[in-house]
Amino acid sequence: MSDWWSRMEPNGHEALKATVLVVDDDPIVRNLVCRILKETNYNVLSAENGPQGLEMSRKFEGEIRVLLSDFQMPEMSGIDLASAITVDRPQLKVLLMSGFPKGLLVLNEGWHFLAKPFIASQLNSLIETLAYPDKRSRFASLENAEIGDVKSPRLSPEVARYRALQKK
Repeated sequence: MSDWWSRMEPNGHEALKATVLVVDDDPIVRNLVCRILKETNYNVLSAENGPQGLEMSRKFEGEIRVLLSDFQMPEMSGIDLASAITVDRPQLKVLLMSGFPKGLLVLNEGWHFLAKPFIASQLNSLIETLAYPDKRSRFASLENAEIGDVKSPRLSPEVARYRALQKK
């Protein structure tokens, strides 16, 4: 049975997905991100700073699949928070977000970055990819389509017909 079916409730609605720990000192951003993730059916833990997020991680007995943290926060940075949490939870996926306007952010291998501002679909796509790395993409059929394939939706019908005729 696929992972997708195992997450379905008897009424046909998808059961709660993975747990995501959201840490951001800006209450507007934190509440918006939490709302977006809850609407996508994730179990969301929320903290307003690094020390609170670390404590929440230590007290939560279940699996936390993704840490979504602001990069720059007072008291404890997102990098310091992620470093501390991954000691106890080495399988945790890390997604740091920031409106950092200049420069290059260097992250540990396997950590990910989301630039602010972002849209809900970007956030959901990244969280889904991190929380369920083995899940087949809904675009998998497109990834395997040939460029000249008439049925490929990546090409306009005119270009697809032209390329198909060139193949003959």
